[in-house]
Amino acid sequence: MSEHEQSLDKGRGEPSSSDTGTTLGMDELATKLSELARSLQEQTNPDDTLAAVVRAAIDLVPGADEGSISVVVGRRDVTSEAASSSLPERVDALQAETGEGPCLDAAYEQQTVRVPDMRTETRWPQFARRAYEAGALGMLSFQLYVEGDNLGALNLYSRGADAFTDESEHVGLLLAAHAAIAYAGARTEQQLALAVDHRDLIGQAKGILMERFDIDANAAFEILVTFSQQSGMKLFEIANRLVHRR
Repeated sequence: MSEHEQSLDKGRGEPSSSDTGTTLGMDELATKLSELARSLQEQTNPDDTLAAVVRAAIDLVPGADEGSISVVVGRRDVTSEAASSSLPERVDALQAETGEGPCLDAAYEQQTVRVPDMRTETRWPQFARRAYEAGALGMLSFQLYVEGDNLGALNLYSRGADAFTDESEHVGLLLAAHAAIAYAGARTEQQLALAVDHRDLIGQAKGILMERFDIDANAAFEILVTFSQQSGMKLFEIANRLVHRR
């Protein structure tokens, strides 16, 4: 980085000359969130992006001991991405196993869900009891996206009761806004990479058919599409079988 760039970077997030310092804590949070946004933009690996979001949430949100990005499909199947430890993975698995919990119920209707104490939680009694037994006494969940019955959420966990406060929600909501953008970018990256893989696979399958039957690319593609329609299999699945099984 050049001296000019270092100078510009140093000035980012600095108050004006008229600032009296009455919002110092808020300024520090704004600066940290700005630094997080810039660091997320520099990430090229989707997994690294999500891991950075979770680390930042644990560092910045008061009361957070552990965290993860939870992905819910069909309101039942829950998986943990970028889990900070085995605790978030176990708790998310319990939501899938019991069929209840913040991500599977209230998180679809509310943007933020707070569980102060699993021992006294009544909304999801079976889940709460087992989450407490697993080591999570508190939970704070923020929506990242909702698409039909599918949900992405930033989940934070505390090992003590009443660890999450209104400040935790305030900071978490600000961070979740950055996380939602980063998560959307990570998902787009993954989808694009998958699309490229599928395109390459279909191209290879077309090449095999062209060589085997002495036909052009359009005819080879029509064969793949026709078989896909008749078999009910997706086009890339047909291509994958053809490429790997000949």
